[in-house]
Amino acid sequence: MSLEQEIKLVVNGTTKLDLLSMTWITDLAEGEIETKRLISTYYDTPGLHLIKQQLGLRMRKSGDVWLQTVKTSGSSVNGFHQRNEWEDELKDAQWDLQKLKQTPLVAVINDPKLWSQLQPVFTTNFVRETLQLSLSNNTKIELAYDRGQVVSGDLAEPIHEIELELKSGSLEQLKRLASELCQHLDVTLSNINKAQRGYKLATSTKVQ
Repeated sequence: MSLEQEIKLVVNGTTKLDLLSMTWITDLAEGEIETKRLISTYYDTPGLHLIKQQLGLRMRKSGDVWLQTVKTSGSSVNGFHQRNEWEDELKDAQWDLQKLKQTPLVAVINDPKLWSQLQPVFTTNFVRETLQLSLSNNTKIELAYDRGQVVSGDLAEPIHEIELELKSGSLEQLKRLASELCQHLDVTLSNINKAQRGYKLATSTKVQ
């Protein structure tokens, strides 16, 4: 288990950002921009049992790698998100139940009827540009710039956002970097993550 700490910023407008032109960011970077397409499917029961337990379950394809992830709902204030996360790399798109049993999903897995009801609820499909940043106080931050869609049934919403994840070091440095981004770019702090947007679409689909 790890504690995920990140600040989320929604990019206003549809114009693609050019990270390479932002020298005040690239000067902090270790290495080059890494670009990947990430396709994630989120699972729940028809009655949305997992989210009611404040849990999320996702299967993600990142390049040639499969990742299964369990997250708690956690908390979000002023764009700052904190939640527990269990993530494991897989050989293919088949759940590793032994790994999942080491997460809060154990009760669901041990209930065969409930586990058998799991089904895809929504997907996210986006291109992520990533920079690893090194700041003072031995602070390491991953900047991820995402553009794509969250989709549930016939409904879709655009994804256009920046995530700043604290890998190590000072939380104050993370907040300071977010503040600088807000000054330089047309972005807005957001308390809503991709999963919450997906569930909102999914419940809208059910209502229709």
